[in-house]
Amino acid sequence: MAYETEDHETQYCFPAINSSCIKGKRSRHEYSIMYVFFSLLSAWTVFLNLLVIISISHFKKLHTPTNLIILSLAVADLLMGLVMPIEGIRQIGTCWYFGDTFCRLYIIILGLLFSASLNNLILIAVDRYVAVCHPLLYPQKITTTKTLVSICLSWVCSSAYNTTLAINNGYFDTSLRTNMCYGECSVIMGFAWKVTDLFMAFIFPCTLIITLYLRIFHVAHQQVKVINSLMKSGKCVMEGSVRRKSESKAALTLGIIVTIYLLCFIPYYICSMSVTSSTTISILTWIVYANSGLNPLVYALFYPWFKKTVKHILTFKIFQPASSLINIFTEHQL
Repeated sequence: MAYETEDHETQYCFPAINSSCIKGKRSRHEYSIMYVFFSLLSAWTVFLNLLVIISISHFKKLHTPTNLIILSLAVADLLMGLVMPIEGIRQIGTCWYFGDTFCRLYIIILGLLFSASLNNLILIAVDRYVAVCHPLLYPQKITTTKTLVSICLSWVCSSAYNTTLAINNGYFDTSLRTNMCYGECSVIMGFAWKVTDLFMAFIFPCTLIITLYLRIFHVAHQQVKVINSLMKSGKCVMEGSVRRKSESKAALTLGIIVTIYLLCFIPYYICSMSVTSSTTISILTWIVYANSGLNPLVYALFYPWFKKTVKHILTFKIFQPASSLINIFTEHQL
């Protein structure tokens, strides 16, 4: 890579260092738009996911296995919102100013958060599968304790996988990075590891999730048809049947979250494995980041309890005595 140029306007990330990367050229208008966009997206993601975390943590009625997984997903999304400004600085200036060591840690943290989000979606799919397809076994199979253990294991496995990936690809071995300029922070990964990571961290989990949800929606459709036919014929519908219909609605809502996730991530993974322009990769990367701010919108649109808890939080009613014990449900909901 050549760093000498006859263009006197060329700027470097670190002018005092001979091996410095060349700084990307952007107009003042572009800088302003990108700063505003990244700042708003980060603030939006952190704020909305913080509302989800406070809602589920504070209100006792929301301490269900499913909501604990949603809480874990919100934590991953919130942390993603906190690292967005770092990614924004890197995208705007096309330079990495935070040192080589933090670059490696940053890459591992990103991998951890992406893996944790996907693992939480797997747990949600399993939870909904048991609730809809095996409702009588749900109270015994899916308990709060088992769910907490599963969530902890998913985070531990994500950490172990991404650390192993980093070590085997020499993230911390500076001698393997001699072909990179100073001020660049990118992943060097062999083709075999790229294929392995694509299968382990995306194809297999997504295939499992899609398979479970196809089964869920088939069973849920059959159950709703039976319940509706009973109601039309004027027959008494038992509480268990009403609950199954509620579980089906919950599965649909969480299925929307999974669908949004796949729509955000699939283009990125496809393009990352092929020769694609850096501009396209940057856009797709930020679509992936934006996914962390979309999940709370789904809760707001489909979960009445979320709207009610947000109202209590924003009006500071959660500081009132015994506010955590109030009934936030208008009807039987997840």
